[in-house]
Amino acid sequence: MLEVVMNKPIMIALDFPSVSQVNQFLNQFEDPSQLTVKIGMELFYQAGPEVVKQIKQRGCKIFLDLKLFDIPHTVEKAMEQLGALGVDYTTVHTLGGQAMMEAAKRGLKAGAEKAGLPEPHLLGVTELTSISQTVLENEQNCKLPMNEQVVALAKLAQKSGCDGVITSALELKDLTSALGTDFEYVVPGIRMQQDAAGDQSRVATPATAKADGAFAIVVGRPITQSQNPIAAYERYIKDWNLK
Repeated sequence: MLEVVMNKPIMIALDFPSVSQVNQFLNQFEDPSQLTVKIGMELFYQAGPEVVKQIKQRGCKIFLDLKLFDIPHTVEKAMEQLGALGVDYTTVHTLGGQAMMEAAKRGLKAGAEKAGLPEPHLLGVTELTSISQTVLENEQNCKLPMNEQVVALAKLAQKSGCDGVITSALELKDLTSALGTDFEYVVPGIRMQQDAAGDQSRVATPATAKADGAFAIVVGRPITQSQNPIAAYERYIKDWNLK
């Protein structure tokens, strides 16, 4: 397997409906401890915290992507539970506002401290990569251009104590210009040119995302649904590692 730049990870989205399919997928890798994987709503709601523990036993780094969005007290108490699970990254919606994101940060810190674990990185979700400018204007009633909306939400996340944001690659240049390069920009909607975009509206290749300032990228179906997941993963690593 090609060597990954571990401090700038490719996060594999484990969007499977069952733990058995997750294990089937991970068993194909000679050393799963080198992987960073994303556990999303589909898998977590089916299997619960136990799946996090099982995958953690393999040595994987874990991005638990539940996109919490509720009143500050509820989010804080939920984050205490997530902070005690031993995940490395987790998410909160930036549209929930500063008080909610600050509460999320407090909860993560408290949960991790109680469990004697490192505090997970808190990432703020800006606009989903499935949201187009048309949807932003006509359904969310936001009159800002997409890049200005994402930058505004990212600034609020940074002010609220988040470690980074989830953003499409198309906003990266604006974000690094406005917020600097020390913030963690995690980019879903990553596709090689030959791969289908699926339900993603704002996509980019790994090399483009990295050149524009991405801290990490998230790749799901092009790897997990490939006939040869190892080869697909290595293809993405190779492009991600391009200088």
